[in-house]
This record gives sequence, C-alpha cells and structure tokens, in this order.
Amino acid sequence: MTDSSHDPAARIPALVQRYLARFPAEKTRLAPLLDRLADPTDLFARTSMSGHVTGSAFVVDPRRDVILMVHHATLDRWFQPGGHVDAGESPKDGAAREAWEETGLQRFVPSDWAGDAALPLDIDPHMIPANPRRGERQHYHFDFRYLFTADSTQKLAAQDAEVKEARWVPVDSLPDNDPDGVWKIVVVKLRAALAA
Repeated sequence: MTDSSHDPAARIPALVQRYLARFPAEKTRLAPLLDRLADPTDLFARTSMSGHVTGSAFVVDPRRDVILMVHHATLDRWFQPGGHVDAGESPKDGAAREAWEETGLQRFVPSDWAGDAALPLDIDPHMIPANPRRGERQHYHFDFRYLFTADSTQKLAAQDAEVKEARWVPVDSLPDNDPDGVWKIVVVKLRAALAA
C-alpha cells in the first residue's frame, strides 16, 4: 500500500477535487485530466503518452504589475516557466525548480493565495504535439500552475537549453499573447488572487 502522505502522485486526485470545489465551472475543461486519473500508470512519468502532470510558475513582482515569462526554444512561444515534475516532487516543487532552472531567479516565494498552500492557481490540460525525434507521440500535459512572488530587479539568466530568453512582462499584456485563449482564464484568476 502506498503512503499518500509521501507520494505526490497519490495526492493528485484529492488536489484536483479541491481545485474543482473552488472552480466548479472548470470541470469540462479538466475532463482529460479526470479521465487520466482513472489510468493506473504513473501520473508523473514523462514516458506516459496518456498524459502526465507538469508544473509551472506564475512569478509576479510584489507590485503585481509584471510577470516572469520565458521564450521556449522548441515551440518558439512565450510561456511562464515550467516543465516536467521530477521523481518525488510535488507539482508545486517542480514549478519552483523549473522557474529557477529556466530563469536563474534566485529568490522567490510561493503565494498562499487561497489559504491552501498546495492548491494551484490554475490547472491547464493542453496537448503537446508529437516529437518524432524523441519518439513521443501527441500527448497531454496536465499543467499545475502556481503563483509565486519575486523582486523583478533580480538578474535573470536563461540557464536551460530549452529557453531562449527570460524577461519580465506587464501583466496587462498577457491577453495580447493568447493564441489558445487560455490566458484570458488565467488573467482573471491572477488578478483576483493578486487583489486578495
């Protein structure tokens, strides 16, 4: 029997239920993740082509007017820092590690925006295109997105081979960079969390 208190994957179903209790209108949006939870394969295994959990970080300045973004080299698009969750990490731990790895950001702290330290600000199921070079077919990433704060005067250094550049951008510019329509949802949540 798995001890769920030390197994991040075992905690995901309860975390998703708490998230849906806060955002009940997102049940349809999370349908691919809810279906995936019924699959017994490892939720965090990058090799799981039925989809796997990733973690990303919305890092905002304490003034709450800028957010940290990275230019993804392979996809040639701007995103929040994030990526695959390593063995033994929670999605939140993975998000923090990825923020550091991809941007060089040294000092940032998680925001307990909802009074539940493990609760992500957003969960985004999105399809990742096939990558024949890696032997990966099209699959879902279930991105658990966490809110952090950091001083935007810190020096940034894109340290990851997957990142071309890291930069602070105005929060108000996010809807302009929205080919999938997801940022509209995120910006509403982000503004509500930052106003609290």
